[in-house]
Amino acid sequence: MLWDDFMNSYWRDWRTGDRSKDKDKLMEPEWLATWLEQHALQAELPLKPAELKQLQQLRGFMWAEVQKLVQGHTPNRALLEQLNEYMAGGSEVRQILWSEEGAAQIVLLPQRADWAQVMAEIASSFAAALLEKETSRFRICENPDCQWVYYDETRNRSKRYCDDKLCGNLMKVRRFRARKKADIEGNSPE
Repeated sequence: MLWDDFMNSYWRDWRTGDRSKDKDKLMEPEWLATWLEQHALQAELPLKPAELKQLQQLRGFMWAEVQKLVQGHTPNRALLEQLNEYMAGGSEVRQILWSEEGAAQIVLLPQRADWAQVMAEIASSFAAALLEKETSRFRICENPDCQWVYYDETRNRSKRYCDDKLCGNLMKVRRFRARKKADIEGNSPE
C-alpha cells in the first residue's frame, strides 16, 4: 500500500537499535525513484529542500495518527480535514482506459507530475485506509528497534511484528537470552 510504504521510508536499524544507523530514505534519490516507479507516481528528482520538508511533515503527521490508532483511538474529523488539505494539492481527471485483456474501466489520471500530486496520492491512500479498513488492525511492529507500520490482515488480529521471520525471530531470541541470563543470575552463589 502506498501510505504504509511511504511511512516506512524512515528506516530504523531493527536488529541492534543503533539510532546512528537510522536512514531517511526520502533523502536517497535512488530509493525515491524506485518508490515512485513502484507506485506509478511521477515527480521531479532530486527533491528540493522545501519538498523534502513537506514530505517529512506529512510522514510525521501520519506517524502520530497511526500511534493514536494503535492505542485504540478512532480517526477524528480534524485528521480527515488535514488529509483533505493534502488531497486538495492534487488534480485528477476521470478517463476510460482499456486493460491488456480489453476490459474497459474508469480510472483517475493525475494531471500533474509533481510532489504536491504525490502527497495528494499518499494522503488519499491513507484516508481510504482509515475509512475503508478496520482501524483496529493498524499496527506498529513490537520490536522497539523497528517500529515499522503495517496493517494486520491475519484472521485473529494477532500479528505483533512486521515480519515474523525477521523481527519476530529476533525478539524470540532476545526473550530466550533474557530468561537464560535471569536463570543464571538467579542460581549463582553469592
